[in-house]
Amino acid sequence: MANKYQTVSCHFYDELEALAVKKVLSNITYLENENEINVEDLIVDFKTKNKEEFLILKNGTQIRLDKIIKINGIDTSNLKC
Repeated sequence: MANKYQTVSCHFYDELEALAVKKVLSNITYLENENEINVEDLIVDFKTKNKEEFLILKNGTQIRLDKIIKINGIDTSNLKC
């Protein structure tokens, strides 16, 4: 995945918001410096910085939305715009 931010689909964003509102403990696999990282935590907020969208976990981790590979077993590769 390139470093340039790739917009995620509205459907995917809605799913993430639903997980945050329902306080669902989420298992997230994402890319960080070309390494796959797996974390389990609650999504507590979202932010936009320099036209890039991030989710924020309860533990303070910020994950760029287009770097998410899987969330709760759902492959996100077909959910990108």
